[in-house]
Amino acid sequence: MNKRFIIFLIATVSLNSACEIDDICVEPTTPNLVLRFYDATSTTTIKATDSLYIWAEGKDSLYLNEAVDSIAIPLNPLTSETVYNLSQGTLLLNKLTITYTPEEEFTSRSCGYRFTYKDVSLSLDSPSNSWISSITPTIIPSITNQDSAHVQVFH
Repeated sequence: MNKRFIIFLIATVSLNSACEIDDICVEPTTPNLVLRFYDATSTTTIKATDSLYIWAEGKDSLYLNEAVDSIAIPLNPLTSETVYNLSQGTLLLNKLTITYTPEEEFTSRSCGYRFTYKDVSLSLDSPSNSWISSITPTIIPSITNQDSAHVQVFH
């Protein structure tokens, strides 16, 4: 009986020491949509906004009175559409509607799951004298990271 217990104990210790425990999450997380602002007259020149206000429909402001040349905005992985309102100072409001297909993927035991976005489509509802002249691209095949800008916003 004592011999069986020792063999069982050795086998258990051997199996447990062969496993690696993921304590630190270094995998990428759910990416945000990155917008970069450019000059509408010189389309290769980055141009910061003047006091940008941005908020999702039904939510509070994300950026308030900030002069920025790029922003990273989250998409709601529980729906297939997120709508943002963008305003620059006292200039008219633009509505950016983003539709997508969220896909959940397992990254690791320590990080759990993350979402990526497929078939992303953007549309800009602009008044005639809007501060945003255009965006490009309006179709993005997938968003899997936020290492660089996904969308160029010309103003």
